Amino acid sequence: METKFLQPFLLLFLAISVPCLSDASYEEQARKTMEEFSGYPVDSPPHHYSFSPSSLSVDIQGLQRQIEELSSFSDAPAPAVTRILYSQNDVLARRYIKSLMEQAGLSIHEDAVGNIFGRWGGTEAALSAVATGSHIDAIPYSGKYDGVIGVLGAIEAINVLKRSGFQPKRSLEVIMFTSEEPTRFGISCLGSRLLAGNEELAIALKQAVDGQNISFLEAARSAGYAVHEDDLSSVFLKKDYYFSFIELHIEQGPILEEEGIPIGIVTAIAAPASISIDFEGNGGHAGAVLMPARNDAGLAAAELALAVEKHVLDSGSFDTVGTVGVMELHPGAVNSIPSKTHVEVDTRDIDEERRNVVVNKIHQSAVRIAENRGVKLSKFKIVNQDPPALSSNSIISTMREATKQLNVSFKLMISRAYHDSLFMARISPMGMIFIPCYKGYSHKPEEFASAQDIANGVKVLALTLAKLSAE
Repeated sequence: METKFLQPFLLLFLAISVPCLSDASYEEQARKTMEEFSGYPVDSPPHHYSFSPSSLSVDIQGLQRQIEELSSFSDAPAPAVTRILYSQNDVLARRYIKSLMEQAGLSIHEDAVGNIFGRWGGTEAALSAVATGSHIDAIPYSGKYDGVIGVLGAIEAINVLKRSGFQPKRSLEVIMFTSEEPTRFGISCLGSRLLAGNEELAIALKQAVDGQNISFLEAARSAGYAVHEDDLSSVFLKKDYYFSFIELHIEQGPILEEEGIPIGIVTAIAAPASISIDFEGNGGHAGAVLMPARNDAGLAAAELALAVEKHVLDSGSFDTVGTVGVMELHPGAVNSIPSKTHVEVDTRDIDEERRNVVVNKIHQSAVRIAENRGVKLSKFKIVNQDPPALSSNSIISTMREATKQLNVSFKLMISRAYHDSLFMARISPMGMIFIPCYKGYSHKPEEFASAQDIANGVKVLALTLAKLSAE
């Protein structure tokens, strides 16, 4: 006898015999009783992630095509990519990302600075969402994978879950962050810093200008953002706005490739500090001014660069790094003694106190060098001095479980590059997934990640999102 013919009689029987049961208990009791009478299983509500991990299928050819298409929105010829905040190619790339979000069935909204959000509504949409994402802006003459894997890969992870028949309990949200790179306005992770509620930055951006003296607000409005508002605090998100945040990214270092490990699970993100320094000397003719009479701002900058290296090495830690990435000489003529120099220093460490010691030593050296060389230290500004961020232990456990189910090996590791995750950690529990990249190359045209490594990363991301959504 078919189950459907028994249901009315059994429900009547249960209504009489167990009237005190709750709705949920009543439905469960009815299901069990119908199965006992009929000998057939009765369908129960689908589990939110009852699919098999083996059913997760990545459209890697489609994803690689999207990577290539996105790389075409560039101010530099291929294979290099240059995509600067609010430039024409940045605007075109944003439209491309939104079109992919629409194709994935995500509901889209953007905030005043151009952070883009694409949401897949969950069955319990009132719960805080699980978010994932990265950035697509690119420094001059860089590669096509940095950040991009975390945006296109996140959209593909949503598609993977949809193809598997998964239905999220918590909503899933893909974020494309504005300006992770500091190229145009000298501020890294601009979009995620604002999401994390950085009031000082929101105020400073009202006065910020780029190298062409174009204000931040003018540039934003040219791209269609901040049109009706100057108060960027509208971008701020409250703490715990998201249940969790996961970022997929290339390692930007050689460890995973060298050790033949397909996945890195990040336990912490190093603490970065950026310093802007100016020296002023007398300048003069390169031939006419004798060496004892010179006050050479260029040599002051060069000596400081070597001092940065010394202080970093003297820390005694493998995790302390320092870079003099900008050194500009004025007037910049071969036969003219530099009268002004501008230097920008980046130093990082997983230990905030040790990093701060290095910053203080760099300052002391700048003062001493200026005095010894008879030049003026006209500027020593700490642009940012951020604390490190620790990944959530529960998210690490979830990612480990996902790699185990997918039969993919992993390595626990530290991120010495910083990412939007550093600031999302101030809003919600955070985790990061790394995949290998060729020789560790990044921020250069040779940057590359293989199809298999990308697919592994997307699968681990998709399964992690599914597990977190079901909590």
